[in-house]
Amino acid sequence: MSEITIYTKDGCPYCAAAKKHYTEQGKQFTEINVHKQPEMKDKVLELTGGKAMVPVIVEGNDITVGFGGG
Repeated sequence: MSEITIYTKDGCPYCAAAKKHYTEQGKQFTEINVHKQPEMKDKVLELTGGKAMVPVIVEGNDITVGFGGG
């Protein structure tokens, strides 16, 4: 099983949908909320090529910016 990390922020419906999707799939993930951990904002910018947006889903070597449903 690969490690899954989801970068989120408070009030983001796409973040909530992504977390729900992975939970329903039975996949464990680590959530990093950039509002609660502002030091992680630079990591999000690095992963997205400079775009300040969430969710950012890191699954193994794959990086997905945004979430469009399950």
